[in-house]
Amino acid sequence: GAPLLRSGARLVRARASTRLLSSRTRTVTRAAAMEPPPKRAGVSKAAVGQMRATNDLEANFETCSTLARAAASQGCSILFLPECFAYIGMAGIDALAVMEPLDGPLMARYRQLAKDTGVWLSLGGFPETGPDADHRYNTHVLVDSDGDVRASYRKIHLFDVDIPNGPVLMESKTASPGDAIVAADSPIGRLGMTVCYDLRFPELYSRLRHEMGAHIMLVPSAFTKPTGEAHWEVLLRARAIETQSYVIAAAQAGVHSEKRESYGHAIIIDPWGKVLAKLEDPDNGIGIATADIDLGYLEDVRERIPVDEHRRKLETFKATVEKG
Repeated sequence: GAPLLRSGARLVRARASTRLLSSRTRTVTRAAAMEPPPKRAGVSKAAVGQMRATNDLEANFETCSTLARAAASQGCSILFLPECFAYIGMAGIDALAVMEPLDGPLMARYRQLAKDTGVWLSLGGFPETGPDADHRYNTHVLVDSDGDVRASYRKIHLFDVDIPNGPVLMESKTASPGDAIVAADSPIGRLGMTVCYDLRFPELYSRLRHEMGAHIMLVPSAFTKPTGEAHWEVLLRARAIETQSYVIAAAQAGVHSEKRESYGHAIIIDPWGKVLAKLEDPDNGIGIATADIDLGYLEDVRERIPVDEHRRKLETFKATVEKG
């Protein structure tokens, strides 16, 4: 992996013209109500992005460029961008018109952006060319500061839901699911790569932590407003607590079109479940929030409640149902 940079851990909040919010933020099993261990020196500073993508590829790229430059100016080694960062159409089928391979010209622009700013980019959901003309992959791409693609993950769980008092979204009509779980090393630690609706499947995050050694779970999203209001933060904090990992969730925010609106509230959560940084305003909150990712603190949390040592492989257990 890349070298780790250490700095003092502290919490700072600032406001800028683009409405950027910034915050930096012994093996004994005890009661869950114990105080979290003290923070140690920070490893590296990360930025989580929030934006409102549309069907304008150029405007979306300019927004991402603004966020990347802001992350670089605040000393961040990596910026996390949301699902659909490059494009959100009026209908799901629209993305088929812009899908392309990861070595195509649109991704090349984002790779050059990473190189120009010197910031790694987590590109949370790209319309990658799929298995046929009627389907794409929703692909999370990790690009390093040299502009090279380090890893890619194709979204496994597709969002086919009719939301009461909300939209009908059938992702599988125009997208195909991935078939691989992916973790990748970065300047801030090992990243567990997921996308949006994956959040509701905790077994994915369990494997990323316990089998693949992930330190930070990534959940780039375009959550709907109804589901976001009900479930967004509580699910993210649950994934952080149960895996004892940082969770970084970039978010789409606000109205994209007549038929689509996203919840926003991009967030960074620590392994104790504490919110370190968050963008609160989905209507005007295009910007970044930042925090220090401290792997020493993460190890303290994992040592104090050694879940990995206590974990049992339940898939090998006999399962019974006693019916009345």
